[in-house]
Amino acid sequence: MSASLPIRRALISVSDKTGLLDFARFLTDHGVDILSTGGSAKAMRDAGLKVTEVADHTGFPEMLDGRVKTLHPKIHGGLLGIRGNAAHEAAMAEHEIAPIDLLVVNLYPFEETVARGADFETCVENIDIGGPALIRGAAKNHDGVTVLVDVADYAAVKLEMEANNGATTLELRRRLAATAYARTGAYDAAISRWFAGQVGETFPRRVVVAGELRQGLRYGENPHQKAAFYVGGPARPGIATARQIQGKELSYNNLNDTDAAFELAAEFDRPAVAIIKHANPCGVSVGDDLVSAYRAALACDPVSAFGGIVAVNRRLDGVTAAEIAHLFTEVVIAPEADDDAIAAFAAKKNLRLLLTGAMPDPSATGFTLRTVAGGQLFQTRDNGRITLADLKVVTKRTPTEAELADLLFAFRVCKHVKSNAIVYAKGGATVGIGAGQMSRVDSSRIAAWKAREAAEAAGLAESATVGSVVASDAFFPFADGLLAAAAAGATAVIQPGGSVRDAEVIAAADEAGLAMVFTGMRHFRH
Repeated sequence: MSASLPIRRALISVSDKTGLLDFARFLTDHGVDILSTGGSAKAMRDAGLKVTEVADHTGFPEMLDGRVKTLHPKIHGGLLGIRGNAAHEAAMAEHEIAPIDLLVVNLYPFEETVARGADFETCVENIDIGGPALIRGAAKNHDGVTVLVDVADYAAVKLEMEANNGATTLELRRRLAATAYARTGAYDAAISRWFAGQVGETFPRRVVVAGELRQGLRYGENPHQKAAFYVGGPARPGIATARQIQGKELSYNNLNDTDAAFELAAEFDRPAVAIIKHANPCGVSVGDDLVSAYRAALACDPVSAFGGIVAVNRRLDGVTAAEIAHLFTEVVIAPEADDDAIAAFAAKKNLRLLLTGAMPDPSATGFTLRTVAGGQLFQTRDNGRITLADLKVVTKRTPTEAELADLLFAFRVCKHVKSNAIVYAKGGATVGIGAGQMSRVDSSRIAAWKAREAAEAAGLAESATVGSVVASDAFFPFADGLLAAAAAGATAVIQPGGSVRDAEVIAAADEAGLAMVFTGMRHFRH
């Protein structure tokens, strides 16, 4: 069989009619006969194009409210018959089955229907049956059929037909077949995920993860690794919805860190700024406005903030943007930005500015996924949030109102710090962060040490941890971590509790004059 096959007959049935008329006119100009159904046929006919209805081609009418129209031997036989196979060609001739050389199908908009919150019956009606069957059949027989499921590929088919006297090459047909199977796989994944939710299955027997390529990346975490960014699954404001206003191409590490920063900034109702480096916060603050929050966040660890990611949870203004522009920053992400903010970054050609249109809901349900050898680890999103009513005072001294506000703030930040996590906070801002250590006492000491360094660099007489509160993402297994925090000047502690040595830790807190509250909820982040 020739690797280059001419297109003489096409079947077109699309829900997304973008580019349809231009492509159909191109086919007609190249002598291609067009079969079609429903709205696609009407659109082409109204544009003056010659179209044969599938019902006229098969001799069998559409029925069951359009559920049965392309499910017919003359359609599937035309797609599946092997060209050049004598037995197949004889059977096709006997049953008057004409070959179909090109299939153009995109599926009922099931994902869009679910996304707009349609009811169960409407979602079910938007599950395409005939479309996936056609696509899979044509893709299987790609040696003799060209299958198009994405309007972005119209141009490639046109170029090949123009270059090959109305034919396509085997190389293109195989690439399009791979795209076709990926589309039906993603479609079925969306349906199965939705159906599992409808019947209350958090973790169904089988799960399929699907995504659409957003961009290829120059490399992964390191230059010897390949990487790409795919989007998919339930809609969530963030890097997947962002418009890049300016700056150079985003890297794998940029995307990972920016996602971490934006999710942290979303935790707070007041104007908030989160500065992230290597997926860990190096400064977080809330304030009366973004610029004051940014200054306080930067003061926590200005050394680590160099080359970091800045996320804000409000419309970015020009004053704040100008302040951010003083320091080398890789990415700034915000829901929106005013003209002055955009102008403030214009001279920073390499700085990427991302606008997402909205903030993610930190209390929303969802899943996170991590690969392991031979499988994946799924878990529900850590959407746990501690409020004042959840706190249990376990020491002789009760925290003051100001300490309680800082304790809740610090614990919310702790949720986004790699374990073992220790966060010192004062006045609605982090003043020291210890992340990712093998022992909690080391995290306490590192956070205090970094706070002292920041104070010395700012010319302050004492560390900002003096008079601060401290949060731990999990319980203190021994009193040493708590005592290290007391030595740094912390006056109040928030931790989950639950250690077999809780009594020992509480006694140490009482002896040091600390107030301590238990949350009953931990926030490990590995």
